[in-house]
Amino acid sequence: MKSRLRLVPLSLAAAALLVAGILAPAFRADAQPLLPKPATLPVMGPSPTWQLTTLDGKPIGKDTLKGKIVVLDFWATWCPPCVREIPGYVQLQKKYADKGLVIVGLSVDQKGAAVVEPFAKKNAVNYPLALVSPEIIETFGGIESIPTTFLIDREGNVRHRKVGAMETEEYEKLIKSLL
Repeated sequence: MKSRLRLVPLSLAAAALLVAGILAPAFRADAQPLLPKPATLPVMGPSPTWQLTTLDGKPIGKDTLKGKIVVLDFWATWCPPCVREIPGYVQLQKKYADKGLVIVGLSVDQKGAAVVEPFAKKNAVNYPLALVSPEIIETFGGIESIPTTFLIDREGNVRHRKVGAMETEEYEKLIKSLL
């Protein structure tokens, strides 16, 4: 009898918390786990103004991508870390295109479209590719190593710059923090 009496205050306390709404969300069928929000990426400054033509002849640049989350990747077909990241970018483009993500590959290949187009076809690249000019490289502060990738928010601010490759899952976390 005494053990039942000890449970009464606990039961009453749980019922009070449930009624007060403190525990209620945890018991709902559609409850989401309480996870910490991803850290906000700092604003590094506005993206430089740039304009190029994609390999399929369409204009692309800061103005045409307004309102989108942009991954701007400086890369080359002969660069192993660049090539290793491309399947992940293809996957991310497919997964988040409907949420406003646009991945743009800016090739630094000196042989131009003659090597980039067959590479893109062979690797099923599903995002815009353009050949970068020395002026665009300078506009972005110079590219000393590839891959160099900029993550730009919907307002046109650079929020992250990475030099070198990063695992897709880790980079996806950065992108999701801006979606």
